[in-house]
Amino acid sequence: MDLQNLRYFQVVARHQHISRAAEELLVAQPSLSRAIARLEADLGVPLFDRRGRQIRLNAQGEAFLRRVDRVLSELDDARRELTDAAGEVEGTVAVAAETMLTLAAALSAFRGAEPGIGVRLYQSHAESMVRRLRLREVDFCVASQPLEGTALRSLVLMREEVLLAVPPDHRWAGRPSVAVEEVAREPFIVPRPGHWQRVLADRLFERAGVLPSIVCEGDEPGALQDLIGAGLGVGLIPSMARRAGTHAEVAWLEVEAEDCERELALVWHRDAYLSAAARRFRDFAAEYYAGPAAA
Repeated sequence: MDLQNLRYFQVVARHQHISRAAEELLVAQPSLSRAIARLEADLGVPLFDRRGRQIRLNAQGEAFLRRVDRVLSELDDARRELTDAAGEVEGTVAVAAETMLTLAAALSAFRGAEPGIGVRLYQSHAESMVRRLRLREVDFCVASQPLEGTALRSLVLMREEVLLAVPPDHRWAGRPSVAVEEVAREPFIVPRPGHWQRVLADRLFERAGVLPSIVCEGDEPGALQDLIGAGLGVGLIPSMARRAGTHAEVAWLEVEAEDCERELALVWHRDAYLSAAARRFRDFAAEYYAGPAAA
């Protein structure tokens, strides 16, 4: 059984689409289809149900995928462990985050402190973060909401207030704070379900017994402040963005709710082998966010 075919199967199973898997793997579709067919012939059972060009993982495929995920994860961990045994504190750390703004300053400082360690970034929402950790696609996730899974471990990096941002010429500009019930009557800009700002907003509005007037839903939380600054509505933005000053000018108000905040955590998989480079990153992140540089 060819190891490469197992990796091909893993990607095809994730996409359940030959052409999208081929694009990710940078192989021709016919070659990928033949590789999957050879794997099924070796096993003696079909792994996918096929209807025309559509494929769907069947029961045998789901069972096999669980084993393949485990085997390939162990091999990847073994490779990292052998590199560490050679005494090399180099390599690459893979990190997923909801938005790159959260990590920009910290990663710049990390590169200066550890020039021999590279960092590969992925933008992900909470559901895909759990999958990436399980498949060892990333070493860490930087999450602003709890990730579900008993095999996950986390380190709280920081807690920060979440503010309401409004256009600079808004009638609330200059006010110190605003009630959730008032916010519900304004055009509201928010990420799609799954993003931490949406989870926070839904909780605040539900508890207040009001429904927001959503005028824009997006997949890029980092763009919210620019949309608000353009006058399209109001929205919840972490206070980190206020300090960074990298987006459009807005006015800031406190939200009259005790728990209008986010907890930023570094999350990893309990059973994954953390390379020396990954451990260096974890230690650096804990020290960085605890220090004055993150304030």
